[in-house]
Order: sequence, then structure tokens, then C-alpha cells
Amino acid sequence: MAPRVRLYGLRHLRDEHADDDLAQQVLLTTIEALRAGRLRETEKLASFVLGACRMTVLDLRRRAQRKQQLLARFGLDPLAPVQASEPMIDQDRLANCVQNLGERERAVIVMTFYDEQTGADVAGFLGVSEVNVRVIRHRAIRQLRDCMGVAV
Repeated sequence: MAPRVRLYGLRHLRDEHADDDLAQQVLLTTIEALRAGRLRETEKLASFVLGACRMTVLDLRRRAQRKQQLLARFGLDPLAPVQASEPMIDQDRLANCVQNLGERERAVIVMTFYDEQTGADVAGFLGVSEVNVRVIRHRAIRQLRDCMGVAV
């Protein structure tokens, strides 16, 4: 069946790599259907494989069309180089704002965003619950926004 599926893929997808992927996906679907008992009559195996080819090719085309629509809508070019921009945060001011936080709030902010610790790790270090860590972090971020003059 694999050569037939590859020919179908070459004819409809016009790409050697895509037809190999199609053959793998269709044959895997066929094997899963046989093992699950969804295909009981062996004489219908060829039509099942052809139907699986059709549905897989249609799905691939739909995905490609959706991707093109999203790229056109949002103007995203995945191959375009990303331009580095100037940091929009005044680092000195932020450092002063973090220093003005209370000791516990500062510890939560530093452990969360600098040390990249989980809430559970921070809670274990401070001896408080994870919920309490989230509340402390939320309030500390609000204080930092106020200090930096950022409107929410």
C-alpha cells in the first residue's frame, strides 16, 4: 500500500518529502484502525487507505491555508530578522524601586524573576504557603508599577 499512498501524495502534494510524510501518517492510521477493529472487512482495506489519503491531504491543505491567513492577517513573516529594540525600562529606577520594597516582597520578586524559582520553592524558602507567595508577588508587582509610574 505504501507505493500507492506515495503516488497519491506526489500527485496531490507535489513534494517528495510531503508524500513520505503522508505515507507514514496514512499507514499509521490504517494500522491503528486494524488494531482497534474498526476495519473488519479486508476487501475494503484499499478504499479505507484511499479515504485516509484524501482526508489527510485535505487536512494538510486546510492547515496551510489557515497558516497563510494568519500570516496575512497579522503580518508575521517567520523568516524576517528580529530587530533588537532599546530596553524600555529604566534599569536604575527599577533597581531603586526593588530596593524600596519590603524584605519579604523583595525576596519573592528576586527569587521569582531573577532566580526563576517556582512558587513552591519560594514558599518553602520563606516558610509560607504558595497562595501567600502569589499574593505577596501580586502586591509587590503593583508597588513596582506604581513606583515606575506605569499605568495598568
